[in-house]
This record gives sequence, structure tokens and C-alpha cells, in this order.
Amino acid sequence: MHPLKFKLFLLTKLPSAFFAGIRIKDVDAERCVATIPYKWFTRNPFRSTYFACLSMAAEASTGLLAVTYVQDRGQSVSLLVIKLEANYFKKAVGRSYFQCTDGALIRNAIDQAIATGEGTTVRVCSIGTNEAGEVIAEFFITWSFKVRSTKL
Repeated sequence: MHPLKFKLFLLTKLPSAFFAGIRIKDVDAERCVATIPYKWFTRNPFRSTYFACLSMAAEASTGLLAVTYVQDRGQSVSLLVIKLEANYFKKAVGRSYFQCTDGALIRNAIDQAIATGEGTTVRVCSIGTNEAGEVIAEFFITWSFKVRSTKL
């Protein structure tokens, strides 16, 4: 998805992520990197990035891959986050980068849902780093995919 198209998507569908400043730094078929700034809107009282904002960036790094694969297939497939797990290692006090490299796992789960007509799930990882490249958090996001029925 083109960065401008992603910004419009955020503005219209996920305004809180748009105003938090989530942006896509890099995306290809296998990986996606989303960023979140440390600013007034995203910080908590402990002078670090609020965990919910970190979660939004982590989800964006996995969700953009999922949305892209669903759109590329041309079939109506519902996608939904059904579980979120997080581990935090270091305070996020600057721009944070979340990278998901599980594009193939996401694509395979969507392909399986389309091929079988059954719902599938996949657990993917997004690793958060700070500007120095240090790991600040890891998120495990479980996505569910199901082909929508086409009743006439």
C-alpha cells in the first residue's frame, strides 16, 4: 500500500492511529516496518511511549501485510485480531520501530482459509526497537481469517 494511501486509510478508518503518528517506513511481500513517535499525544505520565500506542504500531506492522494479501486475492476475507501478547524490555522514549517479518505465514494462513473455506489463525511477531536498534518490546498478534460467504 502506498504511504499516502495508508495515511488516508488511517485517517478514515483508524483516526487514533493517524493522530498518534503511526507511519509505514518500509513494506514488501515478507516484512513491514511501522513507526510511532514519542510526542505529547503518545506519551504516558512515566515519560515513555504509552503501551497502547506501541500496540497500535505493532498491529500496523502485521495488519498491513494481512490487508495487502487479502486485497491481492480478490476474495472477500474477514480478518480480525483475536489475541495480543506483549513483552516490554526497555522504555520507549524516542521514535519506535516495529518490524514484522512473518509475511509468508500470513499469506499461507489466508491461502489456507481460501482453499478450505474454513477459518484459520496465525500467530505473528512484531519486534519493537528504538532509534539505537535496541529491542524495547515484542508483540505476538494472533490473526483470524475467514472467507465471507457470497449469498445471493
